Amino acid sequence: MTMDRAETSARIAALIEPFNKKGIEITDATRFTDDLEFDSLTVMDFVAEIEDGFDIIISMNQQAEIENYGQLVDAVVKLQG
Repeated sequence: MTMDRAETSARIAALIEPFNKKGIEITDATRFTDDLEFDSLTVMDFVAEIEDGFDIIISMNQQAEIENYGQLVDAVVKLQG
């Protein structure tokens, strides 16, 4: 079953919660490194959570292109295809 963007976003928001140490409000424009201050290890852990949660694989090339929350949601929606 493919989820729509809103459902996907809600699930990702739940997955991001433990990583969002400062309780930043998450919007499509929220950037992982700048706003949430994710380091490379946190990014790897978070990507693993997303991959497990949605049963998808996000390639290194795709990861490099994803800078903000909206781009991540769009990528996950597409990967569920």
